[in-house]
Amino acid sequence: MNVYHALKMIQIEHQPLNHRQVVITDENGKPLSQLTDLLSDCLSKIDLFVDLPSTDTASDVSDDLHLLKPLPNDVLDEY
Repeated sequence: MNVYHALKMIQIEHQPLNHRQVVITDENGKPLSQLTDLLSDCLSKIDLFVDLPSTDTASDVSDDLHLLKPLPNDVLDEY
Protein backbone atom coordinates (compact mmCIF):
# COMPACT_ATOMS: atom_id res chain seq x y z
CA MET A 1 0.00 0.00 0.00
CA ASN A 2 1.28 3.46 -0.83
CA VAL A 3 0.40 6.87 0.62
CA TYR A 4 -2.15 7.55 -2.13
CA HIS A 5 -4.11 4.38 -1.39
CA ALA A 6 -3.97 5.01 2.36
CA LEU A 7 -5.33 8.54 1.95
CA LYS A 8 -8.14 7.29 -0.28
CA MET A 9 -9.07 4.34 1.95
CA ILE A 10 -8.85 5.73 5.49
CA GLN A 11 -11.91 7.55 6.79
CA ILE A 12 -12.73 8.97 10.20
CA GLU A 13 -16.43 9.15 11.10
CA HIS A 14 -17.27 8.46 7.43
CA GLN A 15 -15.34 11.52 6.30
CA PRO A 16 -12.18 11.54 4.16
CA LEU A 17 -8.97 11.74 6.12
CA ASN A 18 -7.76 15.28 6.72
CA HIS A 19 -4.13 15.08 5.60
CA ARG A 20 -3.25 17.99 7.88
CA GLN A 21 -3.77 15.60 10.79
CA VAL A 22 -1.51 12.84 9.45
CA VAL A 23 1.81 12.21 11.14
CA ILE A 24 4.34 9.83 9.60
CA THR A 25 6.19 7.76 12.16
CA ASP A 26 9.08 5.31 12.16
CA GLU A 27 8.61 1.64 13.08
CA ASN A 28 8.86 2.55 16.79
CA GLY A 29 6.11 5.16 16.59
CA LYS A 30 8.45 8.15 16.79
CA PRO A 31 7.23 11.02 14.56
CA LEU A 32 9.29 11.78 11.46
CA SER A 33 8.82 15.53 11.13
CA GLN A 34 10.57 15.96 7.77
CA LEU A 35 8.46 13.30 6.04
CA THR A 36 5.30 14.56 7.73
CA ASP A 37 6.05 18.11 6.56
CA LEU A 38 6.82 16.88 3.03
CA LEU A 39 3.56 14.94 2.85
CA SER A 40 1.57 17.89 4.14
CA ASP A 41 3.26 20.26 1.68
CA CYS A 42 2.65 17.97 -1.30
CA LEU A 43 -0.98 17.28 -0.43
CA SER A 44 -1.72 20.93 0.27
CA LYS A 45 -0.48 21.80 -3.19
CA ILE A 46 -2.39 18.91 -4.75
CA ASP A 47 -5.57 20.15 -3.03
CA LEU A 48 -5.27 23.39 -4.98
CA PHE A 49 -5.48 21.69 -8.38
CA VAL A 50 -6.88 18.17 -7.97
CA ASP A 51 -10.01 16.72 -6.43
CA LEU A 52 -8.43 13.70 -4.75
CA PRO A 53 -11.71 11.80 -4.20
CA SER A 54 -12.41 11.90 -7.95
CA THR A 55 -9.13 10.18 -8.83
CA ASP A 56 -8.62 6.41 -9.06
CA THR A 57 -4.83 6.14 -9.07
CA ALA A 58 -1.77 8.15 -8.14
CA SER A 59 -1.14 8.49 -11.88
CA ASP A 60 -4.49 10.27 -12.23
CA VAL A 61 -3.27 12.87 -9.74
CA SER A 62 -0.09 13.38 -11.74
CA ASP A 63 -2.07 13.59 -15.00
CA ASP A 64 -4.47 16.16 -13.52
CA LEU A 65 -1.57 18.24 -12.24
CA HIS A 66 0.06 18.09 -15.64
CA LEU A 67 -3.13 19.27 -17.36
CA LEU A 68 -4.02 22.00 -14.89
CA LYS A 69 -0.64 23.31 -13.85
CA PRO A 70 2.28 23.27 -16.29
CA LEU A 71 5.09 21.79 -14.24
CA PRO A 72 8.38 20.31 -15.35
CA ASN A 73 8.31 16.52 -15.56
CA ASP A 74 10.86 16.12 -12.76
CA VAL A 75 8.56 18.01 -10.38
CA LEU A 76 5.54 15.91 -11.42
CA ASP A 77 7.56 12.75 -10.86
CA GLU A 78 8.02 13.76 -7.20
CA TYR A 79 4.25 13.76 -6.72
